[in-house]
Amino acid sequence: MTTHTPTHTRSASSLPDAVRTTWPLLALALAALLLGACASTPPPVEKMAVAEAAVERASSAGTRENAPAELQIAIGKLTRARQAVVNKDYERAGQLAEQAELDAHVAEAHAQSVRSQRSATESQNAARVLQEEINRKIVR
Repeated sequence: MTTHTPTHTRSASSLPDAVRTTWPLLALALAALLLGACASTPPPVEKMAVAEAAVERASSAGTRENAPAELQIAIGKLTRARQAVVNKDYERAGQLAEQAELDAHVAEAHAQSVRSQRSATESQNAARVLQEEINRKIVR
């Protein structure tokens, strides 16, 4: 006598409705998650261009003379942003580019402040000398 053992294979149509409708949604969600994880931050082309322009504009003789430390900070961050682009660390490159732009503006503002202070001091000295000259002429 031959015994027949039943096989336990199920077709998709024999699965419960909840499993049949949930499984494709789970597969789709997993695929979306995997694709999202593979997506990378695009290169910060615009941020780099803005930072390059800001640092170049700040690199005037006046800023190099009156705010060299601030200018050097901006140049250093721009250099690190360029290296981050080479390393394809675009998020870090974008952050450094923004910081370099701001530091370039700080350098320009500091240099302008130093020039303004110097000009104010010169004006005060000229006014003092003029007042002394007027006082000498009155005393005579």
